[in-house]
Amino acid sequence: MSASILVAGCGAIGGIYAAHLAKVANVTAYDTNPAHVAAINRDGLKISGRTEAHARIEALGAADQLAGRRFDALIIAVKSLYTADLLRTLLPRLTGRPLIYTLQNGQGNVELLLAACDWDVAQGMTWEAGEYHGPGQIRHLIHGSVSWMGPARGSLEGAERLAELLDRAGLPTRATADPRGAIWSKFIFNCAMNPVSALLRGIPEAKYQSEEVYELLRDMVAEGLRVAQGLGITPLYPPLQIVEDVRAGKIPLPRHPGSMAQDMERGAPIEIDALTGYMIRKAAEVGVPVPMHEAVYRLMKGLEFGTRTVRERTDLNSSKMRSPT
Repeated sequence: MSASILVAGCGAIGGIYAAHLAKVANVTAYDTNPAHVAAINRDGLKISGRTEAHARIEALGAADQLAGRRFDALIIAVKSLYTADLLRTLLPRLTGRPLIYTLQNGQGNVELLLAACDWDVAQGMTWEAGEYHGPGQIRHLIHGSVSWMGPARGSLEGAERLAELLDRAGLPTRATADPRGAIWSKFIFNCAMNPVSALLRGIPEAKYQSEEVYELLRDMVAEGLRVAQGLGITPLYPPLQIVEDVRAGKIPLPRHPGSMAQDMERGAPIEIDALTGYMIRKAAEVGVPVPMHEAVYRLMKGLEFGTRTVRERTDLNSSKMRSPT
């Protein structure tokens, strides 16, 4: 019997995982974008770019539709901002004890999962990257190297079963007893690159070819490595490897502006507190100074505030202009 998988959040990463897993498992997607849900049910979920897929899966947009449903695994792929609300909505409606797997970029999600239930929880990271391209459509931008996952609570065997399924689906994945080295390799990179990219409006040349920006990223990564050391975590990969490979001409200049830059551009909430903010909080716990992270965090909070204020003012003025006199 095929495994039954629920993917919560069928945007860029969730969509890539759902479409690939549909080759080897029974996949259900849960997403709060009505147009996206309707398109998936009508036309299927289409992946284009680095990989191509057209998956016919069931998509649900209301939590009540999950009542009494039983799944072997629940993959959480929403932004960290929405994790707590998602758990409150989904968990009471599910039957059984599915393995919950978070591959979210932000940190703090594992703590929420462990507190929300007594089910087995796995944590991991992925090198896949994509973007929502419209209802029912995801662009697969980066088909990454091996991703890692492992138990935060529960047995290694449970994580191994899901990793093997992901591997067969075409998403190279390995299980390990302690995946934090891999997770923090990417987390340290994201804490630096995501907000810096947003501050630079996602311009690729500014992110990868500017000496001044490269120095800032190096300083932030050095701070992140010291925090990881204070927590007893040894990163598995050099966090700046991608940047250095681009600068050395080993890989092409990525054109993707970055998810935080895109969120900022469209006025969506950003997960700065689950990335750079989390790094600052952990640094305080282990007594490691992180002045570069603190400066970038403050700039991002200011940019977020300013962008929201301008948008609200613009919306208010537009509303006044539309109002009858």
